Amino acid sequence: MEMISIHKTNLAEAMAKAQKTYTLAGPVATLHGYTFRELEKGEPPDFNYTHTYLSPKAVVFPQSELLFHFKGTSMGNIPAGLSQPPINSPSRAAVGIRPYDAKAIRMLAYNFDTTEFQDPYFMNHYKNLTLVGLAEKNPDPANFSTSCGTGPFDETYLDILLVDTGDEFTGKILTPKGKAFADTAGFTPADPGMAETINALKHEAEAKIASNPAFLPQKVMENLKTIANLETLDLYNAPIWEDLAFGCINCSTCTFVCPTCWCFDIQDETDGQEGVRIKLWDSCMSDLYSTHASGHNPREKGWQRFRNRFMHKLKYFPDKYGHGVMCVGCGRCISSCPAGIDIRTISQTLNQLEAVK
Repeated sequence: MEMISIHKTNLAEAMAKAQKTYTLAGPVATLHGYTFRELEKGEPPDFNYTHTYLSPKAVVFPQSELLFHFKGTSMGNIPAGLSQPPINSPSRAAVGIRPYDAKAIRMLAYNFDTTEFQDPYFMNHYKNLTLVGLAEKNPDPANFSTSCGTGPFDETYLDILLVDTGDEFTGKILTPKGKAFADTAGFTPADPGMAETINALKHEAEAKIASNPAFLPQKVMENLKTIANLETLDLYNAPIWEDLAFGCINCSTCTFVCPTCWCFDIQDETDGQEGVRIKLWDSCMSDLYSTHASGHNPREKGWQRFRNRFMHKLKYFPDKYGHGVMCVGCGRCISSCPAGIDIRTISQTLNQLEAVK
């Protein structure tokens, strides 16, 4: 494993070099906090952040994406021609992505890149993506990533891990893709002994998460294992969902800030005889999401949509894919929920069903 470094004063120059080869996305400051988006030419990422209010998933799963243009005929809706944008993504890099958000991108691939089918639009973004992670030394109070199989220094899903070590960002090259990016950006070799410093910072960050009274690390892990062992229908029919959802206003905020939610809709926007078909984020918390063309909605009530969301996160996904819960513990849904709903509390409540089923 090769150690690298870049002085903070040289970061903007390094990113400018990288932009000659890569399309970059990274954290930037806005009036409402930090967001993660594609960087303009010469625009450096801002690494002085805890986490972005929207996750970086738009790097591979854009909020709105053009699928194709179409033209109609004078006979009505019969298409006279289709034109699709080229599906040939250039080399891309997400710089400054948190390690748990990198895991979330891999989790999206469980849905869009399978042995049965591949979403060509997702693959267009995903296949040539380099993930340059930035470790989180001071995790947000809502962060519980270490209970979801990842953490603020997790290297598993990254090509490079960078760590703030004072005047420099010191890092580890983890894959050949990471090596190519580091060479392009002009990172310099670092003292191999810095690996010990990084390891010490990792333990400090993980200890901060574990010391949070709301975290309850052992309990959260026990809850998730117990839920996995419960029968799906027992959990689904449990007489607690209306009470759990009482405060929920079905605003859908949790689904839009979540890095692992992958629901989408397909819509046509027309102008006379021509138009476009687009793919855009959707939310299972919206009543329109499950409304049939007939008008029937099997999840008409808000608590039913609430149940579906948490069943998917904590039960359906683990049972289908076998990769743990559909959550990386970033805490965005906890921080953003106007009703104060906390997925950690939900998991603890569901765990208690074992005694009453």
